[in-house]
Amino acid sequence: MSTTSTQRYTEAAIEADTTVPAVHIWRDFAATPAQLMRAHTDPDLFARWIGPDALGTRIDHWDCRTLGSYRYVNTEGDQEYSFRGTFPEVSENRIVQTFCYEAMPEAVALETLTITDLGEGRSRLHGLSLCDSFEARDGMLASGMEVGIHEGYAKLDRLLAAGEV
Repeated sequence: MSTTSTQRYTEAAIEADTTVPAVHIWRDFAATPAQLMRAHTDPDLFARWIGPDALGTRIDHWDCRTLGSYRYVNTEGDQEYSFRGTFPEVSENRIVQTFCYEAMPEAVALETLTITDLGEGRSRLHGLSLCDSFEARDGMLASGMEVGIHEGYAKLDRLLAAGEV
């Protein structure tokens, strides 16, 4: 997908890269870059919006700074889905992190989130998830991840609109 400066993403655009085993996600928010960074780095806020509506999130460990690490658990009744990773870089408008679903520890993705100021209190989030193979990337896309992305960002929109971020 090519992006233009006039294109707006009121809903997440999710696209497989054709040249490397990666997924791109673009989404615009009515928020400043600082608000989006806070939503991604504050563990209490992050737990309130990440993932599908049907799942709760418990933060087990959160050290969101350069060379920090994290572990969180999505819960649905008795079911738990655990994720962990490291933060190689956390800067003003960018987070680089590894991402691992603990049930598949062999499949680690390298994710880069970049936030761009669009002006007038709006920002664009671009997420790039680089997988270790095209098969892993295609499996991630087939997992139903788009539900969690769309519902999670809708929850984030509501937190932003309510002034909670």
